[in-house]
Amino acid sequence: MSGLNENFFKIDETKDYREIGSILAEGEQVLWQGKPKRSAFILNRILTMLPIALLWLAFDSGFIVMLCLMGASMPTPIVIVLCVFFAFHLLPVWIWISHVVTANRQHKNLEYAFTDKRIIIKSGIIGIDFKNIYYADIGSVNLKVGIIDRLCKVGDIYIKSRGGAAVLYDLENCYFLVNKLQEIALDLKTDTYFPNDLRPEGNKGHRTKYTKE
Repeated sequence: MSGLNENFFKIDETKDYREIGSILAEGEQVLWQGKPKRSAFILNRILTMLPIALLWLAFDSGFIVMLCLMGASMPTPIVIVLCVFFAFHLLPVWIWISHVVTANRQHKNLEYAFTDKRIIIKSGIIGIDFKNIYYADIGSVNLKVGIIDRLCKVGDIYIKSRGGAAVLYDLENCYFLVNKLQEIALDLKTDTYFPNDLRPEGNKGHRTKYTKE
């Protein structure tokens, strides 16, 4: 086939394709790159569902203890059914335990980047996942600072886009970052829908080229 570039899908052995830098397009520039604050991220993982998990466990434990005391007089099939029931009924507790156990692994793989074209979210527990949010698709950018976040001096940035919603967790300098992100999204989104060639001569338009400076 004419024009086929056989080297296009050739693997570059010097690259780590699990890193954000490996998925950047030619000429794409990273404006900011960072991770959640580790202490805040792990603390949030532990405390977020802790009250619910403890109440759920205390409630179910009372029934489990009572059934254990009555176990000798209960038919075996009923005991099996009740064991299966409580195994599923304790699901909130299992979810909380999984969040605690995997918190360190999640933080290790979690990374964010703002480029001059998109927002990149790298995440994963077993493998590495990448999510891309292009500025033209963004509907809103909001900031949420909870009690734990305030104590740890971090915040969560909530992004709504046509492709769904995403959260950038436990970022330091969150007020600065959300303001910059809103500015970039507005400028690049405006340039997408109102290109410079379609503007009146008196309208200088928004910045179309962002740099680290």
